[in-house]
Amino acid sequence: MNAISQDDEASWPPKKVAFQVRSIDLRVLEGEHPYHLREQEAARRNWQQELQTTPALYDGEMVLQHRLSLRDGHVRGEAYLVPFSTFLWWRKSRLPNTAFHLFAFALVVSSDGAIVAIRMGKHTANAGRVYCAAGSLDAHDIVDGRCDIAGNMRREVLEETGLDLEEATAEPNYFGLHMRRAITLMRVFRFDLSADELIERIHAHMLVDEEKEIDGAVAIWSADPDAHPYIPEMQLVIDWYFNRRA
Repeated sequence: MNAISQDDEASWPPKKVAFQVRSIDLRVLEGEHPYHLREQEAARRNWQQELQTTPALYDGEMVLQHRLSLRDGHVRGEAYLVPFSTFLWWRKSRLPNTAFHLFAFALVVSSDGAIVAIRMGKHTANAGRVYCAAGSLDAHDIVDGRCDIAGNMRREVLEETGLDLEEATAEPNYFGLHMRRAITLMRVFRFDLSADELIERIHAHMLVDEEKEIDGAVAIWSADPDAHPYIPEMQLVIDWYFNRRA
């Protein structure tokens, strides 16, 4: 595979600037991520600290990229499954030459022009933060040894909001953003429902959702950074979305 080395990002698009994605090929390899092997004891100690403040956390498996290439709109990567505890330690330390976190945002857009996002529950790792319904790639998203980005988007949105992306009109292109070794892939999905109608459907889903990951849904009408407590990647996404429409 033509993936760049961990310490060479010179060929990547500029940080925090959206780029069109022409193709995606993300392999998931057998075995252990080198970062996990090296840092598992530190990750275990950090996990115990995390549980003291958020005892409902679950240490399931997720996909963490080992090598990644972003060239001319082509996204290529090699990854491994790691415990969530390993990812949390990586997210906290962000050590160079170790890993990349790649995830996907489906932008749920209402008929009246708002992005409808979710606010995470207090028992989650991103408690109270607002972003598009999404979740890290995991074993459910691996098809024939590769990450299924479209499948991940549909599954996560359906699980968290009850909305089915197949009922929306998807824009043809994916786009990407990156900062601090976190890569966001995104695609716009337009629903024939108003923001109020979409939020009403999400709230109805929350009543029957056993996982109860989210604490509510919000309509985003502008790139105002103070409108909601966004995660940093979400602020980049709304900047891109609303500025491209200006």
